Amino acid sequence: MRTAIDTNVISIIWSGDPPAAEAASLLGRAAREGALVISAPVYVELMAHPKATQHLMDHFLANTRVEVDFVIDEPVWRETAKRYASYALRRRKSGGGEAKRRLPDFIIGAHAYLCADRLFTLDPQRYAQDFPKLRLMWYGLPYPLGSVAR
Repeated sequence: MRTAIDTNVISIIWSGDPPAAEAASLLGRAAREGALVISAPVYVELMAHPKATQHLMDHFLANTRVEVDFVIDEPVWRETAKRYASYALRRRKSGGGEAKRRLPDFIIGAHAYLCADRLFTLDPQRYAQDFPKLRLMWYGLPYPLGSVAR
């Protein structure tokens, strides 16, 4: 089982906020179940964390055995474009105006969908609508219930 990790999971662990212990425990569980990976956009977002340094990043990645997928191939970009365009169209049709969600979320979602078995996130609703077949790990449970891997 290969688990892609969203920025918010590692960010909450680094912050030490109340859910940090549970998030760290679940990250450990995911590691016992298989490989862990972050996409390049997650790496970039994490480097903007207030506590981030290159040393912290390198140390965290080494200790947790999280791989960084710096190379994002054409299929991920095409999937990102398809999902983001669909979202933008849905938003315009609803009268909501221009797209409000950030493009990195779609890259992270497409990367997880095509390059991992699931995405560990603290914001499952964000991905469930635009990636309905992506298996999501959220505080240890698949979300939404009954979701299936691609």
